[in-house]
Amino acid sequence: MKILVLEDNKRLSNVIKNALEQENYTVDCFYDGDDAFEALGNGYSCFILDINVPNLDGISILEYIRLNHANIPAIIISSNHDLEKIEKSYQIGCDDYLKKPFYILELVQKVKRYCVLPKQFLRFSENCSYDFVNHRLFVDDIELELTKKEALFLELFSKNLHHVATYEELEEYVWEGEETSLVNIRSMIKRLRKKLPADSINIVKGMGYSLSKSVSLS
Repeated sequence: MKILVLEDNKRLSNVIKNALEQENYTVDCFYDGDDAFEALGNGYSCFILDINVPNLDGISILEYIRLNHANIPAIIISSNHDLEKIEKSYQIGCDDYLKKPFYILELVQKVKRYCVLPKQFLRFSENCSYDFVNHRLFVDDIELELTKKEALFLELFSKNLHHVATYEELEEYVWEGEETSLVNIRSMIKRLRKKLPADSINIVKGMGYSLSKSVSLS
């Protein structure tokens, strides 16, 4: 699961990144609001935002997130103890607010509450499984190499195993917000299917793709 951190204090940003990576999260750090804004569509599962950063501030970014990513958790971290700022953050829709200085463990626990990591294995058959934690696919105890997009496609199903991954969702998460074509999506699926048991990935006509009902999490 990917987390965006907007914090202009590079030392604190690195501490947050290291702490969350130890919990098996993937973390992208930004020190400037404009740069963070450009990356919002890159398939994040959680946003950690400082209020007072260069250029676009964290509250303005939170407003955009709530308009376009209503259900993704957002945590505000700030040394600003202004009650109006805190109240505004909650009114816009932040899930939590941490005042600096804070214990890094406190932030980690909040992230773990909002972003539950998936079970470790996606099992396609007795001899084929994908390891979410280490991003590795095994068939007959032999590791098969996956491209980044193939791995991201499988991770789409870590929280909601049998949902339909729409073309829009694939573009946002697998292509990390970059516009792509149906031809590119179908080519990626075709390559991935060759590495998995037959009928593991189903086409849902006019919508996208789903996994076979026989696939399980463990």
